[in-house]
Amino acid sequence: MRHKQEGMTLLGFVIVLAVVGFFAYCAMRLFPMYSEYYSVRSALKGLSQEPGIADQTPARIQDLFFRRLYISYSENVKKEHVKLRRVDDGYEMDVSYEVRRPLVGNIDVVGRFDTTQRLTRGRAAN
Repeated sequence: MRHKQEGMTLLGFVIVLAVVGFFAYCAMRLFPMYSEYYSVRSALKGLSQEPGIADQTPARIQDLFFRRLYISYSENVKKEHVKLRRVDDGYEMDVSYEVRRPLVGNIDVVGRFDTTQRLTRGRAAN
């Protein structure tokens, strides 16, 4: 009695490998965009915990923010993407920017990122 072999064929393996490879490639293209976004959020949170931040001038606050971003090699956030608004107990800082990266040929991946942080006198708040 003969046993029938079962399993994946070479063609099936190549197709699975191509699909997994494509998704791995997409993840490698998207990771830096999200890594930069988390650096922006981290810089905002750190800035909100700095003592006396709400008593600083808006220009000084932006300078401190961009110094924190410089450390993490953030290159897509520019001064025009940062809005500082006066609120009752300090400031509210909005960072809204867009990142466009080529994916394959003439197809691009676009990421829009938006985050807000309150910079208050007493304590950090979201």
